[in-house]
Amino acid sequence: MKQGDLLKIKGELFVVVEVLKASLKTIRVTENPESEYSFHDEMEWTHEELKQIGGFTQAGQLTQQHLNKAKREEIFNKVKQFYNLFHQRPDFVPGSSHINYAGKVYDEKEMVALADASLDFWLTSGRFSKKFEQEFARFLGVRYALLTNSGSSANLLAMSALTSPKLGERRLRPGDEVITVAAGFPTTVAPIVQNKLIPVFVDVDLATYNISVNEIEQAISPKTKAIMIAHTMGNPFNLKAVMEIAEKYKLWVVEDNCDALGSKYDGKLTGTFGHIGTSSFYPPHHITMGEGGAVYTNDPILKMAIESFRDWGRDCWCPSGCDNTCNKRFGWQLGQLPHGYDHKYTYSHLGYNLKVTDMQAAIGLEQLKKLPEFVERRIHNFNRLKEKLSVLEDIVILPEATTNTEPSWFGFIMTVRDGNMYSRNKITQMLEASNVQTRMLFAGNLIKQPAFEGVEYRQASHLTNTDKIMNDTFLVGVYPGLNDDMIDHMAEKIIESVNKAKL
Repeated sequence: MKQGDLLKIKGELFVVVEVLKASLKTIRVTENPESEYSFHDEMEWTHEELKQIGGFTQAGQLTQQHLNKAKREEIFNKVKQFYNLFHQRPDFVPGSSHINYAGKVYDEKEMVALADASLDFWLTSGRFSKKFEQEFARFLGVRYALLTNSGSSANLLAMSALTSPKLGERRLRPGDEVITVAAGFPTTVAPIVQNKLIPVFVDVDLATYNISVNEIEQAISPKTKAIMIAHTMGNPFNLKAVMEIAEKYKLWVVEDNCDALGSKYDGKLTGTFGHIGTSSFYPPHHITMGEGGAVYTNDPILKMAIESFRDWGRDCWCPSGCDNTCNKRFGWQLGQLPHGYDHKYTYSHLGYNLKVTDMQAAIGLEQLKKLPEFVERRIHNFNRLKEKLSVLEDIVILPEATTNTEPSWFGFIMTVRDGNMYSRNKITQMLEASNVQTRMLFAGNLIKQPAFEGVEYRQASHLTNTDKIMNDTFLVGVYPGLNDDMIDHMAEKIIESVNKAKL
């Protein structure tokens, strides 16, 4: 008796996965018409038990491929048991449980997928990465989706791709301007500076926290070549207005969609209107793979540039472990290299190594299946919280969805109204003391941050609302890990904290 033997026991088929001194460890097997096997629950049979039921009959031997699958199933069963023992979420206890503003939501499927990819031991991008890129592009309805190691890297790749010589006269060059906002996350703007471009800052609207579209045209100069802005808190900016301006002035548009996966504008997913969209898969975001991000586009030239910048700047597009996809690996002549120089070591950009691992992508694939229910829960939590906080509308500005949108909310953002003599800092300190986690709108006003000292930029308008956000805005969570009891308790604590925070 050895591993891989198929046995008929009590009319059912089992495969031996381990032979012990006094017993056999087996997994129940079913065979489909194509002679493929499905593997189910584990069973251990003592020799005494087998004698009592009349023994077993030999039914063949699994191939190495099928044995590999059976052994994996044995491990997966252990992983599921581990999840059930150690990864169950504790019950919520009002007053003592901590309510995070965001976090990962997962079950045993993500842990099994991670184990599956780990057992391949393909330590870079591989079969799971390729499948995720295909599935993610299909979800978004775009031609190309490329995985990278973070949302910040996705933004860097997006802006870097616009500097590619492959774009000819439309490429961005040092000193060109990019319209953006200062009220947001720093790595929406950092790639502009890192590519020696000039960020041009426009103010935002309160309630939506998105770019004031009526200020964009007055910010445009002969040097302006692109717009790069985020959908703040999952609330889409006015894409109709932005895309019309971009078309009128022949500007590139990069949608930072990191906080808005699943949001819709006019029935279409955000991230798919501009020339390039980006996503983040860091744990607080709509889906996670730990660290991770994606860049997507419908433009084949941009796709090639993004991929090149991600993969060391190389001109070759062969995936890891593959050679000569173009069938002329030694038939190229590029730059001043000699004819026939190995295309795998020919570089068309000064790039990076920003790839993701297959272990991350495996987790992402399971998360992607959950995305529709995650989005539904975010919307539910947002609506429930807004209804309960309506009693505060005279004191704080509650968030409003942009017209003609269906936001997949990242968080619930509030701003203390002018003239009310209420302190944002007191509110957040009391909430934190009540175990309700809070956050600012990221950098507040980015140009007031120490990192921006000495950075060249242009301010196209008074950033009045941006400064207001820096001083008076805070947010709490609506992520799918929050249930109704948690939302209700959080609303109660917000109302209580606001009422105690008068100066």
